[in-house]
Amino acid sequence: MGLAAIAGLAAPAFAEPNGPAFTVRRGEYVCEMPGTALTVAGLRRPEEDFTIRQGSIYSTSEGRGSYLATGDEIHMTTGPKRGERFRRVSENFLRKLTSEGKETDLRCIRRVANNRY
Repeated sequence: MGLAAIAGLAAPAFAEPNGPAFTVRRGEYVCEMPGTALTVAGLRRPEEDFTIRQGSIYSTSEGRGSYLATGDEIHMTTGPKRGERFRRVSENFLRKLTSEGKETDLRCIRRVANNRY
């Protein structure tokens, strides 16, 4: 058996990550449910809002926590949103996931100059 094969046997078994690690763009993420054509475009859910700080730190009105982002998923690992997961749709757009990993209707969008509430 080769040295690489022996080293592989000694390595602990960890789940494969979903892809390369990344950090989410810093800023305020405002969350909403979709509206209808007869009402508004989005129905705000301010209790779901959060701010991405430096590194892998986020904050809410309830406190601070950390997250792990790999592939296209963000896992809130500590703090008030612990256990919540999001899928990165684009640089400024996240979609909340169920515990089974399915997308919900809740979307969180990073505030920029042209989308202030």
